[in-house]
Amino acid sequence: MRVAVVGATGLVGGEMLRTLEELNFPVTELIPVASARSVGNKVSFAGKEWSVVGMEEGIAAKPEIALFSAGGSTSKEWAPKFVAAGAIVIDNSSAWRMEANIPLVVPEVNLDSIHGGRLIANPNCSTIQMVTALAPIYRKYRIKRLVISTYQSVTGTGKAAVDQLFAEREGREYTPVYPTRIDLNCIPQCDVFTDNDYTKEEMKLVHETRKILGDPSIRITATAVRVPVIGGHSEAVNVETELPFDIADIKQAFSDAPGVILLDDIANLSYPTPRIAHGKHEVFVGRVRRDESNDNTFNCWIVADNLRKGAATNAVQIALGLIGR
Repeated sequence: MRVAVVGATGLVGGEMLRTLEELNFPVTELIPVASARSVGNKVSFAGKEWSVVGMEEGIAAKPEIALFSAGGSTSKEWAPKFVAAGAIVIDNSSAWRMEANIPLVVPEVNLDSIHGGRLIANPNCSTIQMVTALAPIYRKYRIKRLVISTYQSVTGTGKAAVDQLFAEREGREYTPVYPTRIDLNCIPQCDVFTDNDYTKEEMKLVHETRKILGDPSIRITATAVRVPVIGGHSEAVNVETELPFDIADIKQAFSDAPGVILLDDIANLSYPTPRIAHGKHEVFVGRVRRDESNDNTFNCWIVADNLRKGAATNAVQIALGLIGR
């Protein structure tokens, strides 16, 4: 199978290459695609070196699947051209997520929402990990309301943000990405602010969760915070359900959920952290406990590698799911 990775030299593109290998995707020919300044560079995949090509050459190579992680404007321009050339495009940007006719997919949750279309949207990283964990809870108990606080790795912003963190730590000069220092700090802003004083990241959690679960009635509010962490995003989520539950059954639902690992042993101080999630494909859940201030409500802590399950892994799993069908 000919597979193009568009944005192959970026953080997520590199994780896509590693994930394709680790999940044994049947790649017969890799087509690494990037911007003009990267054309001719080499990327490593499956024990070989592959030359990076530009967009037009990538289209001419006739990939059967194209994994896009090159930004929204690039996707808007080029994804339809790859589709016209016969590729199935799985796009990691925000360009297509809220388009009514474009499926927004987390394979463990709604793979069946793909009905023959050749352009598929990968959700936002924070949404992916939360919905992967909470979908079984939604199905069994129905979710009325979510109150979400995220603690997001600098890798979610990109290479320049990682450089800012370590440059601050090492006392080097750097080109700032964030409006203030990130090392030894927390910044209560992920992405830009919108007209309602929430950030785009916060509103993505609202709109994307409703679309994936197919339920616009869920009440959702979020605060997204950037933290000086490498390895994954963490989320403290307060979940109010319509139906009563036993907290042991909630833990069992997490334990049984596909793609989820329950790590919830407070007697031994065992719970998920970004260091545990780093490089892993799964979503980790812990600190599951009843909210004693409100009926039918519990708290949980959800952690995943935002470059893996939050981006590359989810995209590759979508492609694997399509092959399986």
